[in-house]
Amino acid sequence: MTTAADTVYGGRPPVTAALRQASAVGMNVARVWGFNEGEYLPLQISPGSYSEDVFKGLDFVVYEAGRFKIKLIISLVNNYEDYGGRQKYVEWAGLNEPDEFYTNSAVKQFYKNHVKTVLTRKNTITGRSYKDDPTIFSWELINEPRCYASNGSTILQNWVKEMATYVKSIDSDHLLEIGLEGFYGESNPERTVYNPGGAVSTGTDFISNNQIPEIDFATIHIYPDIWVPLQSSRTGEQDTFVDRWIGAHIEDCDNIIKKPLLIAEFGKSSKVPGFSLEKRNKFFKKVYDVIYSSARTGGSCTGGVFWQLTTNRTGLLGDGYEVFMHEGPNTTARLIAEQSSKLRNLKYGPLVTHSAE
Repeated sequence: MTTAADTVYGGRPPVTAALRQASAVGMNVARVWGFNEGEYLPLQISPGSYSEDVFKGLDFVVYEAGRFKIKLIISLVNNYEDYGGRQKYVEWAGLNEPDEFYTNSAVKQFYKNHVKTVLTRKNTITGRSYKDDPTIFSWELINEPRCYASNGSTILQNWVKEMATYVKSIDSDHLLEIGLEGFYGESNPERTVYNPGGAVSTGTDFISNNQIPEIDFATIHIYPDIWVPLQSSRTGEQDTFVDRWIGAHIEDCDNIIKKPLLIAEFGKSSKVPGFSLEKRNKFFKKVYDVIYSSARTGGSCTGGVFWQLTTNRTGLLGDGYEVFMHEGPNTTARLIAEQSSKLRNLKYGPLVTHSAE
């Protein structure tokens, strides 16, 4: 959206190029932002006040994705201050504490108003409302929610229930997910051993949050370089963590939650010391093999979304996790294409054959 509206860093052509490249290697779902309350090219300038030019950027993304037969997961707000996020909503209400995003009635109404604005937006290119557009695969309530209040798990559970119900009251046709990273919480304390460092501090609860009826599928994110100490990469602890992390969540989605699981973010940053394309490909292959094994046997995990697909013109979005679709025998693009083909050829089609940010 921001890229499409940003004439300084290329505008619409890089969006078209990225989607064309994604389609060429078999990707069929992309995850994009449906928010920006930040300083640079904001979508929502103040509560209820929107930039039509930026909204037209999102219109273009939806239109182009449909043209390339790629469906979209659209996230509705950020947990972090990047692009404004929940902190900006709190500031708009004259408050200071970020966790009031989940509890203050005025702030919650700001968020609901934004949800309604996006879902009922009439695309200026297609003429179709977003809530009626088959290009939309799913809505995401919030990217990587966190709540650090002492009763954070209760606060987040109540917020997810309220907002999921609200989204479904406007659009009951599209799927809905929360945006979770996958951290276990108080409802199943024995599972917290799988959290990075065994921590229980984010307020999220993978099992209870995803058991809310209005939530259609679960998500996890995987960043071993960040979550597991860097020196552990020499001892194999990162690989062990990845295996245990994915395995535990597949098991819980298979047996407890009984909903599909999407690995909605994973990646390796070129800004981390020791990075190499070979290491990233090895990590991607590990994740892909687990996804395929689950999907092949009818398990809950049927797709993965790496962070992030881009072109050579990254502008302000470069964070080290960029995946460029270079051609060649040993590139990540070839690995992605192989995974897409394997999933697409399964007897029973998966939730997502492959996807990318």
